[in-house]
Amino acid sequence: MRWLGPEKGVIHLATAAVLNAVWDLWARAEGKPLWKLLVDMNPKQVISCIDFRYITDALTEEEALDILVKAQEDKQHREEEMLKEGYPAYTTSCAWLNYPDQQLQQLCTDALKSGWTKFKVKVGADLQDDIRRCRLIRKMIGPENTLMIDANQRWDVAEAISWVSSLAEFKPLWIEEPTSPDDILGHAAISKALAPLGIGVATGEQCHNRVMFKQFLQASALQFVQIDCCRLGSVNENLAVLLMAHKFQVPVCPHAGGVGLCELVQHLILFDYICVSASLSNRMCEYVDHLHEHFTSPVVIHDACYMPPKDAGYSCEMLESSVQRHQYPEGDVWKQLKNK
Repeated sequence: MRWLGPEKGVIHLATAAVLNAVWDLWARAEGKPLWKLLVDMNPKQVISCIDFRYITDALTEEEALDILVKAQEDKQHREEEMLKEGYPAYTTSCAWLNYPDQQLQQLCTDALKSGWTKFKVKVGADLQDDIRRCRLIRKMIGPENTLMIDANQRWDVAEAISWVSSLAEFKPLWIEEPTSPDDILGHAAISKALAPLGIGVATGEQCHNRVMFKQFLQASALQFVQIDCCRLGSVNENLAVLLMAHKFQVPVCPHAGGVGLCELVQHLILFDYICVSASLSNRMCEYVDHLHEHFTSPVVIHDACYMPPKDAGYSCEMLESSVQRHQYPEGDVWKQLKNK
């Protein structure tokens, strides 16, 4: 089993699937949404859920416990704040590659009317096109709103530095996944080069495990941690990363690219604010507005914020009709593909 991993690839994805289901069952048994299950744990109970193996050179069990104990102060106030106002989100849905300008403008206009203030733009296919699109979107959202850019692992290190430098005039908060997600030192070089421009590096959605996150943090290779609920080994490993990020004073801005990830990660980022970071500075959670209709407890967005889920569990149960339609190989979707 370790030959097929260890703690990465299909083994780790499967681990996440099984353990996420266990957390869902635990929260249902307690009659609580997962975020509330976590928030109601005392610090020692949270610590008992974390495997500190391989990360004690960055975060010891004692340090983690101290972080959680200190965050107990004003914890109830922060929980009430989240229930009332929700957790800040940003939208990725306005500026995918290959959207025509008219569509970009319409989506940005609609998002602004709905209260969105933070926008992410996909880049990396063509520099001149990126310059044009970023200029268009920056003009649409204005200088006071937040712009981020995402290359989805497109470039080599030197190319990333050059390309992003050419987009610096549009004041992006971060460049996401500028190069191979495994290249920790490459990310460090990019981070160092872009720091004078005020542009941070964000990554993590393809980060295999807590050990990689440890090294990214130790190398100052990222300025925004992007956890993923299904890439890491479920809630347990994400708890370790949240605590390491807090120790290194790096904000967590989770990846949530649809397909149920929004439903999952909202629980973890609520726990992070209420019980770990106690800060919303430079923090936001990704939101993509598709595929929520397949879930029994879809996310609720109000004024561009995630409102805390109320239903018991991890918000990951799919509608039976959606499961039957998409189940391989007997679902209608697969049968239609086969017939083609």
